[in-house]
Amino acid sequence: MEKTNSKNGSRVITVIITLLIIISCKEALIEKGSPEYINEIKTWHQQRIENLKKPNGWLNLVGLYWLKAGENTFGSNPSGDVVFPEGKTPAYMGVLILNNGEVTIKVNPEVDIQSDGKKVTEMILQNDLSENTTVLTYGSLSWFVIKREDKIGIRLRDYEAELVKNFTGIETYPINEDWRIEAQFVPYNPPKKLSVPSIIGTISEEESYDKLVFEKDGDTYTLDPMGKDYLFLVFADETNGDETYGGGRFLSVDPPDSTGKTFIDFNKAYNPPCAFTKYATCPMPPKDNYLYLRVTAGEKKYGNH
Repeated sequence: MEKTNSKNGSRVITVIITLLIIISCKEALIEKGSPEYINEIKTWHQQRIENLKKPNGWLNLVGLYWLKAGENTFGSNPSGDVVFPEGKTPAYMGVLILNNGEVTIKVNPEVDIQSDGKKVTEMILQNDLSENTTVLTYGSLSWFVIKREDKIGIRLRDYEAELVKNFTGIETYPINEDWRIEAQFVPYNPPKKLSVPSIIGTISEEESYDKLVFEKDGDTYTLDPMGKDYLFLVFADETNGDETYGGGRFLSVDPPDSTGKTFIDFNKAYNPPCAFTKYATCPMPPKDNYLYLRVTAGEKKYGNH
């Protein structure tokens, strides 16, 4: 009789533990906030997904090629300097000439590369930091010059890329209005110099004009945004590498009101382009933007990136 009771007791405990796990999982999926706020975040995230799919989004990147000084042959020939995807272009399309930071393209006469609807034979290419970036097209491909510190390269898009066709969205944490946190701007005088590393090993110097000070669960935290009118954050937290992208996440913040206050809405924390493609050149969090906090809001990591 005692053995039977012992077995029954173990079963009851097992059932209770299972129920508690189920309940806790359901609670973890519950959204929290006013209907208007929840709808705002869902609309924002849906627009974010649509932007990723656009021709100038990040899902259609299929190549990034750093140029060497002098001539760089390009086309689908595997022995070339810049090798475009097989079957998408002729083997040899021409040359890209890098000279003192300036790139000139010379196209083989029989190859119909276009820019602004006109066939290109030879021209200087304006990089992505200029006001009028030169975009070249051939079939479903387009490409342009990018400049990252002292590195000059070609970024290639394919508007028929498989990632665009197969993209089903990004998993997010349940929307929780508690992660929309009031923050105070504290000016830096003079502006603080931020050393911002990138995934390709470069370091850029940016300025932060104010630090953001906020509280969460009784503890005080700070973040350094970049920019003045448009405030941009690259931050890391204790979910990175596990539940969220290992290289941190991005976040935009509204300028302060007349009292120096704003809100940091971590429900709008989003993945950098490098979470989707190896052909991006993402900034990584500066050292003072590491939060010793689990930010369980916003986008989770995508795939195996």
